[in-house]
Amino acid sequence: MKKIKTAFIYKPSNPYMSKTAWATTYYHFFMNALNRHPELEMNYFPAEKKFDTLKLKNNFDIILLWENHPWGSPDELLGINQLDLPVICRINDAHDAKIKGKIEYHEKYKIDHYFGYLPESFFHKYYPKHFKYKEIFYGVEPDLYKNITPFSKRVTEKILCSGAAGNSKLSFRLKDMLRGEQSLWKHYKLRIKCIELPFTDYTPTLNHEYINDKYPLLLMKYSGSIAAHSLYPVIKYWESTAAGCLTFMEVTEKNQAKVLGFKDGENAIFINNQNYENKLLEFTNDPNNSKWAEIAENGRNYTMNHLTNDTAANSLVALFKEYVTC
Repeated sequence: MKKIKTAFIYKPSNPYMSKTAWATTYYHFFMNALNRHPELEMNYFPAEKKFDTLKLKNNFDIILLWENHPWGSPDELLGINQLDLPVICRINDAHDAKIKGKIEYHEKYKIDHYFGYLPESFFHKYYPKHFKYKEIFYGVEPDLYKNITPFSKRVTEKILCSGAAGNSKLSFRLKDMLRGEQSLWKHYKLRIKCIELPFTDYTPTLNHEYINDKYPLLLMKYSGSIAAHSLYPVIKYWESTAAGCLTFMEVTEKNQAKVLGFKDGENAIFINNQNYENKLLEFTNDPNNSKWAEIAENGRNYTMNHLTNDTAANSLVALFKEYVTC
């Protein structure tokens, strides 16, 4: 079978394209998972200011962009309007589309299709309805989750909660309101409420040893882990389950996390603003109950079968095939 010749264009100053980045989830997907996919021939084109796309003519099938903004993609794609190649682009945050002027890059980069782990309805809340979008849940690099710590040898007195957050103090929330769509309370309301409980251990995004490829090791220290985002599911949901944690995940109609396919009480524990404390206490009051290890193992198996970088690469290749005849 003829491989799809893919030109991945990105900015070399983008810290997430380095294996030394504090989070290597993006690096492993673009640099490793896509590169090892049997149906892709990946070619990497780092360019800071300008990239002449005409050099790709007659040599490539498709263009893949890091994102629709010059923070992570070149400032200009020269000759893009003279090139008859489909352009597929990763989307990062959608809520800052207008603030950062991302929508104007739809034409500047001549983008045909977007992809990301945001729910489609959340993407189209901030982008025009005619922009094409596909949900692809990348982030778990299988090799980092091969050898996990046995559930019985992990911390049970505390439940891990990690990532960006804030606090529930009125003074913080008043200042936070000025952030608008980027409000921490809006994104992490339940996470903030969880870290204020006495039986959770909070680890921030930075300023600790578990960065780069070491984040799974932090997860594996704990039997239970919280994955909460109030607007949409994030990579933390399937990182936690991949690490074999009993994952307490925020799943509501608003954040549409059910799209991931987890089942409450079977391979994860669903929490919300009303039940979260009781759900967490049920575990901490009876941590040796065998059902917790079973749910955690089910969650890990589901993730490793359906939500790894390799399954995400398959989804992206399927999208490529909508534009490229192999």
